Amino acid sequence: MIARLVGTVFGAGYLRPGPGTWGTLAALPLAWIFMQGGALFFTVATAFVLPLGVWATRKMTDGHPEHDPSEIVIDELLGLWIALIPIAWGAQNAGVAVERLWPGWLAAFVLFRLFDIWKVGPVGWADRRNDVWGVMLDDAIAGVMAAVGVMILAALAHL
Repeated sequence: MIARLVGTVFGAGYLRPGPGTWGTLAALPLAWIFMQGGALFFTVATAFVLPLGVWATRKMTDGHPEHDPSEIVIDELLGLWIALIPIAWGAQNAGVAVERLWPGWLAAFVLFRLFDIWKVGPVGWADRRNDVWGVMLDDAIAGVMAAVGVMILAALAHL
């Protein structure tokens, strides 16, 4: 079933312990692949993940007692990809390969996981929606917060 492959990011959501962390790790090489098309391509692909994730989550939770089963990790992919958007644009603007900005990749990963786990502010609000949109939006917001953090850290590193 395609929705299950998408929702679990090719099965990463079934790995234990910490399926959210495994899903975030699985998102890294996929991000690198999509970034090879350029920053605009990666940004558009990231935007496409939101409706794709809503669809997959809806399919996987239809008739399920939980609105956010732990094996659904497409939301982690979305959040991390949002956090990585500044890396894609930064590498393109600098004319370097995206992997050269590895400290930004690390910062995006760590900041995204922290914001996603802590559920601070608007992340917690979205998580409390208890619906398909909440599943995706809390990670999207955590991704935006992580992206801001990545940009701040990059600015500080280049002072």
